[in-house]
Amino acid sequence: MEENKNVMHICSLVLGIISIVFALFWYIALPTGILSIIFGVKSARRTGSKIGKAGMITGIIGLSLSVFMYVGMALIILLQSIY
Repeated sequence: MEENKNVMHICSLVLGIISIVFALFWYIALPTGILSIIFGVKSARRTGSKIGKAGMITGIIGLSLSVFMYVGMALIILLQSIY
């Protein structure tokens, strides 16, 4: 049972880093970011792990980057069509 708790916070951090690195690709960033947040919250509640909290934060950053990039691209396309 202790091994599952250790693996969960490490998976959270790895998935969060993947979501940041692949923020341009929404089909990779969204699932990995969401899973990172879920695993980070679970491991932080169960064990109080700092790595779990870091995984949760990296997941939030990865999701935010992905959303901001695609909203920005959509705004650029819309503004180009207006002018």
